[in-house]
Amino acid sequence: MSEPVVWQGFTRSALDAAYNNMAAVKDSAAHLESWSKHSEALRRRQPRELDLAYGPLPRNRIDLFRCGRPGAPLLVFIHGGWWQRNSKEIFACMAEGPLAAKMDVALVGYTLAPDASLTAIVAEVEAALDCLAARAAVAACVLSGWSAGGHLTAAVMHHPFVAAGLSISGVFDLEPIRQCYINDKLGLDIVEAAALSPIRRKLTGKPLAVAYGTRELPELQRQSVAFGQHMARAGGAPMMRPQHGYDHFSILDELSQPGGALAALALELAGASLKTQSGRQDRTQLI
Repeated sequence: MSEPVVWQGFTRSALDAAYNNMAAVKDSAAHLESWSKHSEALRRRQPRELDLAYGPLPRNRIDLFRCGRPGAPLLVFIHGGWWQRNSKEIFACMAEGPLAAKMDVALVGYTLAPDASLTAIVAEVEAALDCLAARAAVAACVLSGWSAGGHLTAAVMHHPFVAAGLSISGVFDLEPIRQCYINDKLGLDIVEAAALSPIRRKLTGKPLAVAYGTRELPELQRQSVAFGQHMARAGGAPMMRPQHGYDHFSILDELSQPGGALAALALELAGASLKTQSGRQDRTQLI
């Protein structure tokens, strides 16, 4: 008996493979090991603002790294792992590129599934942004995240502290996620999947860049392209940034390395949001 189709011509096993980034990238474990090593070194160099509490749960913590420039723009980074793996500690090294570009960087932790629903995880990220807004006097906040963190970036662009966003290798339609192995721990139902899919929600009008690797799994690339099309249909100007030759893990080299394309893009987004804010203030003064 043939396996039934569960979504858009995919069987369950085919859809599982379509979203299994760890299996698709043979050196994925080596990337995680390297990130952990470099992140530990950065945390030792800047220990003063680690594990800042934004809520009562163990993972409701923020690591904040300073570039030394007063009033620097802030990049807030949300880690990936399909909302059920990894931690902010592994990804501290992603701050290296933005720090070199004279941005402060905050790494946000969150409760992992199945201990939290995706709705609860989104609420935790919003609470972390509330905390940073109260704590950090910054000119502009650029929200960013990778993989599941790329989804969370797009999902909370409405937060008033966020001036611009950079979603890296994200997912924007959760229905295929609901139909594959990822949902075994996530527990999405059809209503929650629709409600938390950025591709089904109204755009905020804030700058949001979408980056993805051209060597990523086809479904991951499709997700980004489809979200760009959604933004265009809604009247926006999608900022699509395909990173040629990069897979789901190596793409983060362009954020973590000083002079990387994504680190430069984060600074560009901060500058663009400052110009927008300045223009709004000028127009207000004329009224």
